[in-house]
Amino acid sequence: MNKRIIGLTGGIATGKTTVANYLEKTYNLPVLDADIYAREAVATGSPIFQQIVGRYGTEILLDDGNLNRHKLGEIIFNGPTERLWLENLIHPYVQQRFIQGIEESTSETLVLVVPLLFEAEMTDMVTEIWVVYCNEEQQLPRLMQRNNLTLEQAKARISSQIPLEEKVKNADVVLDNSSTVEVLLKQINTVLAKHERKSSSNTV
Repeated sequence: MNKRIIGLTGGIATGKTTVANYLEKTYNLPVLDADIYAREAVATGSPIFQQIVGRYGTEILLDDGNLNRHKLGEIIFNGPTERLWLENLIHPYVQQRFIQGIEESTSETLVLVVPLLFEAEMTDMVTEIWVVYCNEEQQLPRLMQRNNLTLEQAKARISSQIPLEEKVKNADVVLDNSSTVEVLLKQINTVLAKHERKSSSNTV
């Protein structure tokens, strides 16, 4: 079975989760999420967790022994070398979990939510790329509010990714989340309806 694998990506805090939730709940599409796999990768006691502690010491941990994600974020988003080191550990794990999920799924269509789809060079895993877009004037306050970040911290996280405009250029579908959620969801409906019409005409 040739599966349709949608690679859902975009910039940080542009609305990927909103799109993924809608596809899952309204269209019953299975969603595989890179962020969930990344959290698995650094779970307390995991091999990658042990390497992180070995590199940064126990000060990278919370009082309960779990990883202090906020402190780790400060390290990697302000140091390209450290970010690359961590990504080289996590990305192969995430990719393997995606492969496993794709192989195990019986669905004809799957959604892979991959914030770093381009950065991690995982584009060959999907059959089409959807980019969720909004301008930086919207992205910054959304990110600051969602993650409780300062302006400088938010800018550091955004600049750590490939510019959103570059992702848009390489997208099969661009979902503009500069307006309301309702407008965003209507775009999804239009894209899926167009694909359905195309699939139907190909089978006639």
